[in-house]
Amino acid sequence: MKFARLLGFLMVGMFLVPFAYADGSVPMVFGTVNGVNDGQYYVSPYYGTMNGQPVTLFCDDIINEVSFGQMWDANVTNLATAVNTNNFSLTRYGSVTGSAVLGNPAQAYEEAAWLSMQFASNPGDLVNLQYALWDIMNPGVRGSSDADVQNWLTMAGQNYGTIDPSNFEIVTNCGPLMLTGQVQEFIVQTPEPGTLALLICGMLAVCVQLMRRGQLTA
Repeated sequence: MKFARLLGFLMVGMFLVPFAYADGSVPMVFGTVNGVNDGQYYVSPYYGTMNGQPVTLFCDDIINEVSFGQMWDANVTNLATAVNTNNFSLTRYGSVTGSAVLGNPAQAYEEAAWLSMQFASNPGDLVNLQYALWDIMNPGVRGSSDADVQNWLTMAGQNYGTIDPSNFEIVTNCGPLMLTGQVQEFIVQTPEPGTLALLICGMLAVCVQLMRRGQLTA
């Protein structure tokens, strides 16, 4: 295999990985759902694109709506940046008057991020997880009286400090922001930079070895 071709594959692979940690405005498209619902609402995870790249979406916002194929411009706030600067001004629940978590949005969003990590390992409990995720930002709006939902809320409150906030983005429609009448807000998990660096270094190491063995030419 020629080096130029392999390098091209590497560049394409890097491009297809969603950009992490880049706060700012991006075009969003809501795509599909996983199919699980509570009889009224489909629950996370959902799937769409951010700036043309595929992402998995976890909704923290039951009092707004989004539709299949909907396109909108959104501000992307890295959770670590927001926590470290105490600046949630581009998020709905960290900035809009009347938000139930306005007094401590950092903990609320970190709890939401922790909950988003539980969906993959608990595929049989997606509804309860979604209810807990919704109830963090709007307490009591959906099922917090249920023991299973309350259990997830309790665990989120106990374990949110174990996450790496830099691995999460808050995706909120561009302002002016209101509590209702807008596109739902989502949490997106981003690739760990260390993992990406190891992958890239590994691929480059393979290239070097192949070149030394004469199996890879320029």
